[in-house]
Amino acid sequence: MTNTKRNPIHFLLAVILLGAVLSAIPMSLGIPGSKDIVAFARTRSSVTEPAGNLTASLPLSGTAGNTASPSVSGKLHVNGSKLCDSKGQPVQLRGISTHGIGWFPEYINEECFAQLRTQWNVNVMRLAMYTAEYNGYLNGGDQNQLKALIRNGAQYAADHDMYVIIDWHILSDSNPNQHIEEACAFFDEMSKEFAGRSNVLYEICNEPNGGTTWNDIKTYASSVIGIIRKNDKDAVIIVGTPNWSQYVDEAAKDPITGYDNIMYALHFYAATHKDDLRNRMVSAVEAGLPIFVTEYGICDASGNGTIDRAEAEQWVHLMDLHDVSYVAWNLSNKSETSAILKSSCTKTRDFTEDDLSESGKWLYDMLTGKDLSPTH
Repeated sequence: MTNTKRNPIHFLLAVILLGAVLSAIPMSLGIPGSKDIVAFARTRSSVTEPAGNLTASLPLSGTAGNTASPSVSGKLHVNGSKLCDSKGQPVQLRGISTHGIGWFPEYINEECFAQLRTQWNVNVMRLAMYTAEYNGYLNGGDQNQLKALIRNGAQYAADHDMYVIIDWHILSDSNPNQHIEEACAFFDEMSKEFAGRSNVLYEICNEPNGGTTWNDIKTYASSVIGIIRKNDKDAVIIVGTPNWSQYVDEAAKDPITGYDNIMYALHFYAATHKDDLRNRMVSAVEAGLPIFVTEYGICDASGNGTIDRAEAEQWVHLMDLHDVSYVAWNLSNKSETSAILKSSCTKTRDFTEDDLSESGKWLYDMLTGKDLSPTH
């Protein structure tokens, strides 16, 4: 399906001509004068042409899928395949993931989070804490410092009316059962601390891989979910799926039972994952599985390489159609395509368009309402 964009110049000229005619009509007839119409035209053109200087950008575009926030939507829960607000209405979270907080801690600062909320329309932040990678929680990282970063990030998100995902970011450890005791201890501490907080979600295993089966993941999840539920009775918990969180169909056939408010992670990188994974996602959602895309990029699966905007826009269209929430990878200046900042950018706040990578520019345009028409 295609959708032709309006040319904003032609649109403004037409509006000005129309305004000249209507300016002669008395306001008593209930028809707005030319000043009102031209002001509306400026609002429309500001949505399709985001400001070059992000620190002086125009107000939020207010898309329906991005109005969810703790102050408005309250504590979230799962109903069928949908993430819902406290009144039972489906909501959609759209935001950004940090890179590993042990590697890029500097981006967890209040000014950065505030800008992402007010100027990027972000309503969820994901705090990615590697486990087995160098300087990760279980491989040389300062555990107290890492937990302090999570606490700070959760507070900054709350202060700026955003949700936050605490992510146990397994990768090279492949099977989450390798460190199940440490995971249980971590989530016991975190869920005790954040119980009752309306903005906190837990992601208990980022990307199981290396032959890890769905049964392996279910065994792990049963233990960790049980620990969290002792402290936090109804927080949303997101469970990774096999093959780097792609095989959501396996979870759909045999979902976790005995607990409410469980969602299942799907990850994609648009230049690699195309119709096959999109079809897998849709089939799982239609089967009733609540999916949360807790990580995606518009490049290939390495986090680097070529950007594929057309495939990315098809993903966005489909996720919006099915009310699937999604979080982009990643907030850093790492020298890779998926980073939203240029490697030359040394700022940790007050970003301008010149600071953004191609992925960052695409993400900013998408989150702030620039038209992303599906190509077919």
